[in-house]
Amino acid sequence: MASNLRAAQPFTRFVALGDSQTEGIGDPDGTGGHRGWADRLAERLAAADARVQYANLAVRGRLAAQIRSEQLAPAVALRPDLATVMAGMNDLVRPVFDMAATLTDIEAMVTGLRATGAEVVTFTYPDIGAITPIARPLSGRIRAMNAAMRVLAARHGVTLVDFEPVAATTHRLVWAEDRLHLSPLGHELVARAVADTLGIPGADASWRQPLPVANLGLDALIATEWRWAAHHFAPWVVRRVRGRSRGEQVYAKRPTLLPVHPQRESAAQRQGGEH
Repeated sequence: MASNLRAAQPFTRFVALGDSQTEGIGDPDGTGGHRGWADRLAERLAAADARVQYANLAVRGRLAAQIRSEQLAPAVALRPDLATVMAGMNDLVRPVFDMAATLTDIEAMVTGLRATGAEVVTFTYPDIGAITPIARPLSGRIRAMNAAMRVLAARHGVTLVDFEPVAATTHRLVWAEDRLHLSPLGHELVARAVADTLGIPGADASWRQPLPVANLGLDALIATEWRWAAHHFAPWVVRRVRGRSRGEQVYAKRPTLLPVHPQRESAAQRQGGEH
């Protein structure tokens, strides 16, 4: 599942770039903020080496071009020895998707971070058409984007966590009720996947194991789909039509490198509320 499976080495300066998934939406931290897979990965790194410092520049709603323009330069300035780039899904789900432009932005982030000497991790995407039926027309886009990401990762010698072949990544339990964001279980799965791919002490390949299948009856399935469409899909469409983003007036939750376990910020210190 990785293009660059490697022996473990100590990382002490971890910087995460991305959108809502990397920010941690869907994984509440108990104080009004968000935890997320990058926080969970940082905790695993710190368990192996107490010197670890961690910054998270991700902001919900950002397209790949915005992540590049807003987060790449600050990330490079932090001189990471480990950086993660999770970008492109917000582009992919738009009615008009320019895959070449999205890949150009991701490649610029990868090469910019590699130039600092950092180990760079990027990802393929799960098939969201398997998560929600209404998204099945996007499955072809996802497969094409994933194939291109494998080529990009190999060309630049970066670590690729390949989620597409792993059935657990499309399991309902891995996704929050809105089906746009990972659940706490999903964020934990991603953290475990990255840790395993990097060979972090204590990590293993159990994240690849299938999760129990939940068989819903037809009536329950229809009711579930209608409820999701009314409470989550329709509001998302309205925001897209209005050109609005939940990332407006939201800033990086952790813009500088800090020890992994400082006192968590209070909800009042976070910008933008729950979404």
